[in-house]
Amino acid sequence: MALVGVETGDEQKDIDYVCRKIVGLRLWNDDAGKMNLALGERAVLVVSQFTLLGDTERGMRPSFDRAARPEEARKWYETLVEQVRGVGVQVATGGFQANMQVSLVNDGPVTVLIDSRV
Repeated sequence: MALVGVETGDEQKDIDYVCRKIVGLRLWNDDAGKMNLALGERAVLVVSQFTLLGDTERGMRPSFDRAARPEEARKWYETLVEQVRGVGVQVATGGFQANMQVSLVNDGPVTVLIDSRV
């Protein structure tokens, strides 16, 4: 599962970076038990998640000022989905701006943050 937050000012280069990482990161164990396998034949669920950009530094209510406006975020989210599909990965998506109930079984100790601006 890839939870995707689009930040104000994201550009094509950010989408390209995130796509490369989603597809190429070696996060699955090979036969020797070493994290050496990338997405490959697996499918990925890509869910838009603006709350990833919530700033909790001040106060007790998160600020979402860094999150892109919905029109911009939808464009980049859909671009990312198409790019991942374009390299042959099967992609399922959530509903953009929808309230969804998504279940995740995290099989293993790996959860990573991919940030194109770091």
